[in-house]
Amino acid sequence: MKPHFHKVPTHAQEAYSIRHDVTRIASSIWHYHPELELHYVIRGEGVRIIGDSIANFSAGDLILLGANLPHTWRCNESYFNEDPDSNFEAIVVHFLPDWLGRDFLHLMEAHAIPKFYERARRGLSFTAETRDKVKDLMVTALATTHVDRLLALLSILNILAESKQVETIALAHAFYQSSEQETVRLNTVCSYTLANYTTEITLDEIATIANLSVTSFCRYFKMMTHKTYFDFLIEVRISHACRALVEDQLPIEVIYQDCGFNNSSNFYRHFKNVKGVSPLEYRRTCLGSVA
Repeated sequence: MKPHFHKVPTHAQEAYSIRHDVTRIASSIWHYHPELELHYVIRGEGVRIIGDSIANFSAGDLILLGANLPHTWRCNESYFNEDPDSNFEAIVVHFLPDWLGRDFLHLMEAHAIPKFYERARRGLSFTAETRDKVKDLMVTALATTHVDRLLALLSILNILAESKQVETIALAHAFYQSSEQETVRLNTVCSYTLANYTTEITLDEIATIANLSVTSFCRYFKMMTHKTYFDFLIEVRISHACRALVEDQLPIEVIYQDCGFNNSSNFYRHFKNVKGVSPLEYRRTCLGSVA
């Protein structure tokens, strides 16, 4: 999908921006920006699309997005509909690669930072002690000013760059530019899919949503995403199935139907293709790690 360029609001005299978001429902358009983004989810759950990766997000996730990495976050609508008092809550930091000046990146003491920024161009997910330390520093950064504020982000970058408790998110980094019309079209397709993945979505239906012929839509979607629309739809369904396998005690026969699959053989085949293991193996591994 071709994302929309997003200008991150900043104050001219600040080296970086940090904010504490508390909102009814988190949902953003498919976008990119030159700033790196550090995102810690305090509360909420849903689906995140980062580069070519589609996965769930939930409380406790710590994600670093590199410069110009396309992404979007969308909370589960059912999560908020069931509990009107719930909110999405996160701490978000934006900073340019040269936030301390171009010369900083050439200092011997900072030699690891440019390499770390390059790794972040595919998106990084941090866990365990790394996540906990960085979360505490993000909370500190919200309340500090002046030099202490600079030191907080420097400490965060040092911890992240040296961490081994990290996983790469996207398979490949891609930089896109898009027109306003393309932005609206692809966001419409994405939003419609995330809202209707539990039902059968035909190519005729989604092509109509995109205001294209079926042939033009298939060619357009493959060119923009490097995958077919049905590959995208299957990955969205599998991401929701993964959450249900871990959080719900429902039988797999119920889960696959709730996620839009019409028979178990299709579900098992697609699940193993996407996740590399069977649904039962996935459930045992995740529940075992939680225990």
